[in-house]
Amino acid sequence: MKRAAPAIFAALLATSLGCAGADAEHGANQHGANQHGANQHGAHEHGVDDNRADGDAASNPRGVSFASPADDSDAWVVPGEYVVDFRDDVGANAVGTWLQTMGLTNVTPGPLADETKIFTVTLPRAVSGAGRLLAALRADPRVVTVEPNVRYRASSFEGGRLQPDDPMYARQWHMKRVGAEDAWAFGVGRGVTVAVVDTGIACENRGPFTKASDLWQTRCVPGANFVKKGAPASDDQGHGTHVAGTIAQSTNNGVGAVGLAFEARLMPVKVLSADGWGSTPGVAAGIRWAADHGADVINLSLGSPRSSKVLQEAIDHARNKGAVVVAAAGNNAGKVGYPGACEGVIGVSATDKKGELAWFSSRGKGVDIGAPGVDVLQQTICERGLNRCEQFSAFNGTSMASPHVAAAAALRVGAGITDPDAVERMLTSTADEVDSEQGHINFGHGRLRASDAVSRAHLDQILARLLAVLVVGLLAFRWARRKGAAVSRRHPAVWFGAAFSGVGLLCVAPWLASRHHLWLDVLSRPLGDWSLLLGGTSLHGLLPFAHAAVPLVLAALFFRSDRMKPLLAGISIGTAGYLAALLALGHVVTPFGSVLTFLWCGGNALFCTYLGSLMLQKGD
Repeated sequence: MKRAAPAIFAALLATSLGCAGADAEHGANQHGANQHGANQHGAHEHGVDDNRADGDAASNPRGVSFASPADDSDAWVVPGEYVVDFRDDVGANAVGTWLQTMGLTNVTPGPLADETKIFTVTLPRAVSGAGRLLAALRADPRVVTVEPNVRYRASSFEGGRLQPDDPMYARQWHMKRVGAEDAWAFGVGRGVTVAVVDTGIACENRGPFTKASDLWQTRCVPGANFVKKGAPASDDQGHGTHVAGTIAQSTNNGVGAVGLAFEARLMPVKVLSADGWGSTPGVAAGIRWAADHGADVINLSLGSPRSSKVLQEAIDHARNKGAVVVAAAGNNAGKVGYPGACEGVIGVSATDKKGELAWFSSRGKGVDIGAPGVDVLQQTICERGLNRCEQFSAFNGTSMASPHVAAAAALRVGAGITDPDAVERMLTSTADEVDSEQGHINFGHGRLRASDAVSRAHLDQILARLLAVLVVGLLAFRWARRKGAAVSRRHPAVWFGAAFSGVGLLCVAPWLASRHHLWLDVLSRPLGDWSLLLGGTSLHGLLPFAHAAVPLVLAALFFRSDRMKPLLAGISIGTAGYLAALLALGHVVTPFGSVLTFLWCGGNALFCTYLGSLMLQKGD
């Protein structure tokens, strides 16, 4: 499905928009997605795909957002929905007609409504109208019960790993293939911003556009529209929202499907029109804008058969800003297109359920890694994003493969590895290698294993930090003893403080439980990494919690307290160890340049070591 266009990038391949010939499923799903209304089989509004696995009725196509269920039972109630149970001798058809005459247009028969006479109704948002209808229902002699609709979830716990309650997760073979559940144990993308340079994202309620129901808990940052100046970066095609879902679909919310880096922030950058086409200036501008406005990862699920110097310069600009750039290889079953083949880009080919190269996927020079790109299920919009129309559809294409890699990159950035080269090395070195010449042509370094990439990186960080803290600690004790009596090396407060600031109090927890819990994520990180959670990579690059000022201020506050000195000494030692490990690993990008970063981190590490030795000395 190609067409000619005058500009270099106006020849953007429609196939790179996830349409691999006849296999693509853009537009209304062929199985008959009902849009904006109820039918006799149940109300499936907004174009939700009716060809669903058992249990998908809970996918909440109405767009209701849920907070994470807590012990408070109110958190389990579906807002605005009520279950109405009628007497068994009342005809089901008569009940449905009567409810609609009351003004209740959103009426859903229960699974066995003919026998149980149980219906679900959605009340109007106006409090007065809802109260009037509730009173009328409860007063009717044919009604046995009227109560709020409540959600349920499986009561399972397997090794502390997150078992998402999203009803369509069972159909997302691609998430299991890249090891999503194991990856979530080590990170979920907190503090990371991923730009989706595409057709836009259904990220906000603005004008005729609405936020997708399964992105309701996903945070979106302000974006930009390079197709129509001044317009919101809303999706009017469907491709961008589907891509964004793979990256950060709201997860474990009892709705729809899951995303791989579901706590990452999405940045919509619209460079493709409603018919899926764009141009060199628009795409290049979108890449530059995303990098200049804080994108840590940039996903480019688009392509052209022709190279462009303007495009390459935009990618170089993004890399110099510290952004990881990921792009689809293309869907022409031949040479890799652009930007997938550009320098500094992680080019992604598509694999199928068997792990083989998808027939449509481009291959050869420019492919760095392979990822699932066949029958990838996520939520998207229909009717050009109008009328609250949305659906869950399975798309095919390298456009669907690229966001898996972008999400895996976001997981690494969220763990403090912000250097683009380090992120790429971690992804490619842990890929499921295909040891053959044909395998290298098809998949570059191999097939994506997000779980292996994040677990390897986490292990490397822990080992480096533990070794650095141990060396710094022994050096500090030695300096302290040269000046007189010192605190015992076995003092627990010293090593508690060192673990808190240098390694992470619960650094081994990811092998036992998932870091999707915020408290566990915080305690698994050393103090120096907390800036990622508070302000993202832009703040983290300044190392606000990893320099001498932190232990120095604490020492000024508590230096007269002999009981606090061991803990303060440990915090100083841990900070020095964190900085030493940071220099050894070279994983963090700062705005100061490599030389100044080395001098700054090295000088602070030495000063913190000396400060720790002072606080290890016993008073007279």
